Amino acid sequence: MKKVLTEQIADLEKLCDDVYKMTVRSEYVAQNAAPGQFVNVKCGGIEAFLRRPISICDVDRANSTFDIVFQVKGNGTERLSCKCTGEVDIMAPLGKPFEIDDRYKSIVVVGGGIGTFPLLYLLNSSKAEEKTALLGFRTKTSVVLENRFRAAAQHVEIATDDGTYGKQAFVTELLEQRILGQKPDIVYTCGPGIMMRKVAAIAEKNGIPCQVSMEQRMGCGIGACLVCACKTKKGEDDWGFAHVCKDGPVFWSTDICWDQCEDSR
Repeated sequence: MKKVLTEQIADLEKLCDDVYKMTVRSEYVAQNAAPGQFVNVKCGGIEAFLRRPISICDVDRANSTFDIVFQVKGNGTERLSCKCTGEVDIMAPLGKPFEIDDRYKSIVVVGGGIGTFPLLYLLNSSKAEEKTALLGFRTKTSVVLENRFRAAAQHVEIATDDGTYGKQAFVTELLEQRILGQKPDIVYTCGPGIMMRKVAAIAEKNGIPCQVSMEQRMGCGIGACLVCACKTKKGEDDWGFAHVCKDGPVFWSTDICWDQCEDSR
């Protein structure tokens, strides 16, 4: 159940030029949040009136903390990046999480840019025997949390757009190459819409179930407004609109009307 909480900031770390990791001390979130869920953060200031939705990157239940990683994109996240200490007002945990099931013995996560972050908690929570992380970034300087992904998965491959680190390729190409040898039981993905659409197509072509995190711009974060509406399939010939904040952010890839999906990342 979601709650509005005032919690203590335990740490703030700059990971690269415009990406920060904030560790928040919260026994409630640490004990109740599931992979794929997010928090709605009050950044403060009249110019940042609306809360900002940020995926939960990882949870440390033993220390009652959780991590969020965010990119500075405007006034709200700029203000948040300056909060090294003190309190933070959050609404959490929110949204529909990833499905984790013991029958999934082999999993692959595919992340692009800031969409890689919620996949770390998923990997650490899954009991799959074989875990693979395929991560895509723009360039070497934007690669973050690599060591934590390598600790969470047996296989980690990184692609960069310019080839300055890992392989010069789209991360979807890594997925195509990976499943040639062995098909996983499920694929999870989060990142730019165009990337997730390709991941979904690859998974469907190979008969692999796929879940996508459709995090988009949000207003309220609880389904009361229509800012995060996403067109989804309803049966064979019908469609409707889902609220990404309430009905998602995680959906089965086959439920998304990809032609109408706005890429908000």
